[in-house]
Amino acid sequence: MILSGPEIQNRIGGDIVIDPFEAEQLNPNSYNLRLHNELLIYEEVVLDMRRPNRHRRIEIPPDGLVLDPGRLYLGRTFERTETHNLVPMLEGRSSIGRLGLFVHITAGFGDVGFCGYWTLEMFAVQPIRVYAGIEICQIFYHTLEGDVREYASDKYQHNRDIQPSLLYREFAAQPERQMKLDFHRDDTTEIRTVKKP
Repeated sequence: MILSGPEIQNRIGGDIVIDPFEAEQLNPNSYNLRLHNELLIYEEVVLDMRRPNRHRRIEIPPDGLVLDPGRLYLGRTFERTETHNLVPMLEGRSSIGRLGLFVHITAGFGDVGFCGYWTLEMFAVQPIRVYAGIEICQIFYHTLEGDVREYASDKYQHNRDIQPSLLYREFAAQPERQMKLDFHRDDTTEIRTVKKP
């Protein structure tokens, strides 16, 4: 079940924290989150899952910044959120998508217990000018059934900034799973040549 807008407001300061909270950003069953004034872009030609990838920070000036098609931009929400006993979900706003700018978080949802800023993946179909402070996406909340175990990852929990992928940490933490084959030949092994009759 999805919470209504009034129920989201009722739970502010309890199961839901949105900081800062502005009542005018509340929708019938969601809340609009704004875009911060900084973005990250990767500087690698080929992104590698097994290692950190170089990236640089760019600032959105007051007169806006044109995003190029074919490039991934990482942004973050202006608001910091906390969610307890509910599943937070994030989607780009319809009005933004109709301009060809796709905004989302991977898989579209967060975990119960997540606390921090939301890193946004943004991809433009054609050049588009974006502005800091624009209401870029909306957060909504699903109820849970069963025992609740809150998110406690050391990768993204309690973040304070835009976060590039930290997938490489998973590779470092996992043992090698590839089966090893022993191709070593004992030097004493006799090699015989078979002669054809």
